[in-house]
Amino acid sequence: MAAREAQDAFIAAWGQMAGAWGISRTMAEAHALLFVTGRALNTDEVMERLQISRGNASMSLRALLEWGIVSKAHKRGDRKEYFQAEQDVWAMFRAIVRERLKREVEPLIAQLHEIRDLTGIKQEAAKKQAIKSKSKASTETDLDEHNARLDELVDFFVTVDQLGQRFASPQGRGLRVAAKMLAKVT
Repeated sequence: MAAREAQDAFIAAWGQMAGAWGISRTMAEAHALLFVTGRALNTDEVMERLQISRGNASMSLRALLEWGIVSKAHKRGDRKEYFQAEQDVWAMFRAIVRERLKREVEPLIAQLHEIRDLTGIKQEAAKKQAIKSKSKASTETDLDEHNARLDELVDFFVTVDQLGQRFASPQGRGLRVAAKMLAKVT
């Protein structure tokens, strides 16, 4: 009974953090259930324990599979699909970091490059206009400053992405090594 209460408390806490992670509460709770029990469960068991619909359980489990923090398991003699959570905490968080980079940082970098390209085109037009009028237009200066700020932002996110890719590789221990090194820095 005490283990069940502790599991329920963990599931609730994990579910509360879901919003900060940008995922649904049910997805986080399904992951928490699979992780904290440490065993493979089928969709019916997840539905019953979390008191959710089949559709909600199926969508959540499918999303967890896509994130790479849950895998399918087979039980001999049973035709149901079973799901189990990654139990290595470091491997789990490497997968989460990779997915967050893919879903959030990479699209942002692409969008910033597109925006920068737009201002580059406008900057060329402003330069041509300045040559025609033989004076540096304030628009060109504004664009130079704007582009400098964008270039800094792009550089920052590209660096974050490169670090993330390096430290969160599926086979690597980079995240763990980096975290331990940073923990030692005073």
